[in-house]
Amino acid sequence: MQFKAFFMPILLVSMACNNNVHSTGKENNRKKVLNSDNPYAHISDIPLPDGFIRQNNPADPFAGFLRNIALKKDKTVYQFDGRPKTNQLAQFAVLNVSVGNKDLQQCADAVMRLRAEYLFAAGKYDQISFTDNEGTLYKFVPPYTRENFTRYLQRVFGMCGSASLAKQLKPAEFSGIRPGDILIHGGFPGHAVMVMDVAVNAAGEKIYLLAQSYMPAQDIHVLVNPSNDNLSPWYPINDNKRIQTPEYLFYCNELKRWY
Repeated sequence: MQFKAFFMPILLVSMACNNNVHSTGKENNRKKVLNSDNPYAHISDIPLPDGFIRQNNPADPFAGFLRNIALKKDKTVYQFDGRPKTNQLAQFAVLNVSVGNKDLQQCADAVMRLRAEYLFAAGKYDQISFTDNEGTLYKFVPPYTRENFTRYLQRVFGMCGSASLAKQLKPAEFSGIRPGDILIHGGFPGHAVMVMDVAVNAAGEKIYLLAQSYMPAQDIHVLVNPSNDNLSPWYPINDNKRIQTPEYLFYCNELKRWY
């Protein structure tokens, strides 16, 4: 995904990957849920299972930024060209993030955008940097305007992807998962999804939310949990080393973070 948008309010498999959508007897129920409006205004409004509370870390403002991202009322995922995505069963909700009008903001690009948007909003301009697969550094340089920021990200999206981002990120222990972490399989193609929120209960059990973009470029969306309708959209941390998302299979050892 090396040759691939635009974020307003304030992340896959490529064509070579199989669209591994699970078709179950509950498909019609999922369609009915999808066709209803999303009642939640922000990531932080997505309800938790009984007994869980959101994990707070005042030293990690990125988590607060992600939880504050607005959600669209419409649950439909649209591609960059305005057409609805073929598979409309993968999403729980859609982030209020413009995909732009170019086929750029795919999986790893969406992850990089969310990180860059946080740093831009915080005025941490000198920390906005990404590397391509050859190790070339792309830093955001003045003027620190939204217009220049958009041009910068479009260049990054064209030169960087899941393979390069996997090299740039640091390995993380799955038991210590936190908002902003990335499940990433770097490759040609590869895929990346972002951890949007984490919650814990009194027994120390953790659950988390995931969001992705896809190929072709499309709206970033919170993923349903295809393995547990009762827990969905939350995913549990348990003894299973495999994380089956609606359109990709990850493994626990593929969790990474920015620092």
